[in-house]
Amino acid sequence: MMSTPTPGPDARPVPTTRDIFLGFLGLGMTAFGGALPLAHRMIVERRRWLSEAEFVELLGLCQFLPGGNIINLSVALGMKFRGIKGAVAGITGLIAVPSMVVILLGMIYQHFQHDPNVKHLFAGLAAAAAGLLIQMAVKIALPLRKNLVLAAVAVVCFAAIALLRVPLVWVMLVMTPISVLLTARYGQRFAAKPQAAPAADAGKKEGAQ
Repeated sequence: MMSTPTPGPDARPVPTTRDIFLGFLGLGMTAFGGALPLAHRMIVERRRWLSEAEFVELLGLCQFLPGGNIINLSVALGMKFRGIKGAVAGITGLIAVPSMVVILLGMIYQHFQHDPNVKHLFAGLAAAAAGLLIQMAVKIALPLRKNLVLAAVAVVCFAAIALLRVPLVWVMLVMTPISVLLTARYGQRFAAKPQAAPAADAGKKEGAQ
């Protein structure tokens, strides 16, 4: 009798429109200062909607487009799985709670903006947000170590923006076509070659004997 194949451990679930809405709703309620690290954890590690490489590619596209990265990511991910309904569900879930909180806090801030304690509070939040962004940058950079071409492009972009203070728009306009061209021509040549599993090699040797 033929048995029905079961999905392997690496099979990723396909989210419904409701899953996309609830996922980004929870993200919008818990993301303070920097949403990208929590988005990575939710999409890649917890719900496994995308692999690490797919997340980096989608985030790269969202960073190139105008607007906030996390907003673009919610729309792009929803569009990828559920079309227009998924895109609307993603962005609606993401901005629903923060919009209400921002309006409420804006009303409160008008009355207490000159309080020194409030200024210290926002300074601490800014430091925490910077730490989250650094963590996210490290996670995104790790997959690039397997490809020398992509790693070199990332280093050049970092040097241009962080060290030479070149405006971001010019770096994107110049480096994006260069990155696409280099990846198309030399990406596979300089990519790390996967190593054969030891068990598979042992099985081949036994079969040869």
